Amino acid sequence: MEVRVLTGPALDAALEDVAALRIAVFRDWPYLYEGALDYERRYLDSYRTSPGAVVVGAFDGPRLVGAATGTPLEDHAEDFAAPFALTGLPLETVFYCAESVLLPEYRGRGLGHAFFDAREAHARALGRRFSAFCAVIRPADHPLRPVTYRPLDAFWRKRGYAPLPGVIAHFRWTDVGAAGETAKPLQFWGRKL
Repeated sequence: MEVRVLTGPALDAALEDVAALRIAVFRDWPYLYEGALDYERRYLDSYRTSPGAVVVGAFDGPRLVGAATGTPLEDHAEDFAAPFALTGLPLETVFYCAESVLLPEYRGRGLGHAFFDAREAHARALGRRFSAFCAVIRPADHPLRPVTYRPLDAFWRKRGYAPLPGVIAHFRWTDVGAAGETAKPLQFWGRKL
């Protein structure tokens, strides 16, 4: 298993595989995302155009089995930047840790920590003072919530992150088995670097 930081052409070359991972991993709880490759390509295009973007890839030989992405917050979707403005922090000081996706058979090996370590180091190298991400909010009694589901809150708190009160974004996607897109609330978490 190897973890590599990808920027520039290496990042660009990995985006198709990142798209496939997002579709596979986000199909599960709590995202329940009915993925589409065309949507993924459009969404991931922001990583091509942001000079501060990073993909941290977990490789099993040549195969990408996990990835974590990030960009300066002002380079990411307006859907995320607008709610974050409620914090009073200048967007130019915040690095947005977007998705972390890892195939289930590779979990529990410390890759989540490696993903955050690499993105936070990249953020500091860009002069960012804060790091933030979003977590999907689903009701505790949602009928598709697995009985065995364990939230990642304890992991995030160990890394120094905490929910940012009242800082909620809304993002649209189609749930598995649904006819169309609906807006989902996402809670921002953040920490000082």
